Amino acid sequence: MTKPFSLFLALRYLKPKRTFLSLITVISILGVTLGIMVLILVISVMTGFEQELRRKVLGFDAHLVAGGETIIEDWPAQAARIRAAEGVTGVAPFVQGPVLAEFMGRRLAPKIRAIDPAAEASVTALRDFMVAGELKLDGNEVVVGSALAGILGVGVGDTITVYSPGNLEEIVDSINELEQGAARTKSAGELREMILPLELTVTGVFESGRYLYDSEFLLVPLHIGQELYGLGGGVHGLTIKTVHPYQAAAVRDNIRLVAGDGLPMSTWMDMNRELFEAIHMERNVMFFILLFIVIVAAFGIMNTLITVTVQKTREIGILKALGARTGQIIGVFVGQGIVVGFFGTLIGLATGIWLVQYRNQVSGWLSGVMGVEIFPKSIYQFSEIPAEIVPSDIAIICASAFLICTIAAVIPAWFAARMDPVKALRYE
Repeated sequence: MTKPFSLFLALRYLKPKRTFLSLITVISILGVTLGIMVLILVISVMTGFEQELRRKVLGFDAHLVAGGETIIEDWPAQAARIRAAEGVTGVAPFVQGPVLAEFMGRRLAPKIRAIDPAAEASVTALRDFMVAGELKLDGNEVVVGSALAGILGVGVGDTITVYSPGNLEEIVDSINELEQGAARTKSAGELREMILPLELTVTGVFESGRYLYDSEFLLVPLHIGQELYGLGGGVHGLTIKTVHPYQAAAVRDNIRLVAGDGLPMSTWMDMNRELFEAIHMERNVMFFILLFIVIVAAFGIMNTLITVTVQKTREIGILKALGARTGQIIGVFVGQGIVVGFFGTLIGLATGIWLVQYRNQVSGWLSGVMGVEIFPKSIYQFSEIPAEIVPSDIAIICASAFLICTIAAVIPAWFAARMDPVKALRYE
């Protein structure tokens, strides 16, 4: 099948007689390939990071949290009113705060989250995170985060000693009274009873996939949290599940209509707003920064075509003298840019998707070669590099790169087409 005149010449210029491709053509294609590959990899990882973080937050945290600032004494009545609001599918009480934990001489200051497992099942998916034992919180029992279990060296069946700072102020006041002799009736036994720790048996280990949760949280029964913090029958707050996580703000308004404005309420988006906004902004900034790699590659294509224009001055003059139209001359050089852009984009797309699929293996190999951990869990809060390929993002990246390469080819093509054939042949 006969090729169009412009395309025929464009391919001839890209492919010299003695080689399959010219070195300049290969370098131009590689420049576009690297730009596309890095863009796809980084944008996919940033998108996966954001989406995975949303999934981890929604798996461990509720869609809405009511309270948290003061003690809710009448929480069963409050829970009943909230449950009656439109869009609410589950309500559960909780107590949350820092404690001191000790095992075999190792001490840490994690947080406890005291829950009612039966009610919590209607709000969060904690049972799905269990990697050892079970989510069994009946008596003096505790479920530990996987990273925290590793730091303390505990496993299922071990016993953790937990001290509560909930009555710290009362303890300090009692010590001051004893030192001043103001509390004659208070015995050392009573003071010892105030600071007596709890012995909790580990019944399970959970792993949410987010290092912040796995390294900081102990899950205990609700009555243990109330005892540690001296709340009596009160709780710190209520967790609420809605029909859809992205409708949490609308459901919050429905709850206020039914239960009033007595309890402060925050959605999961409010509690993590700064984090998600930072990730979204960083993703957009990275896109525009990395797009400059493609622009640099486009300048390489432009430089190549300008060089070809100078080298082919005589041929251009002959073509113009033989009656070649301006559009045909432009088509020769634009065709070169289109071919380079097409193959660079195609190869970059393939290698970029391949890198996304094997990102963790590549990261492990680089860590072994360089001797440096590429993706520290303690910093990024994920056990592996997340990534998610969004077709619309890939389409925007490929279309932008191809368009930039085409535009880069237009400028030298325009100057070549405007060349005077008489002057071109006279000086050549």
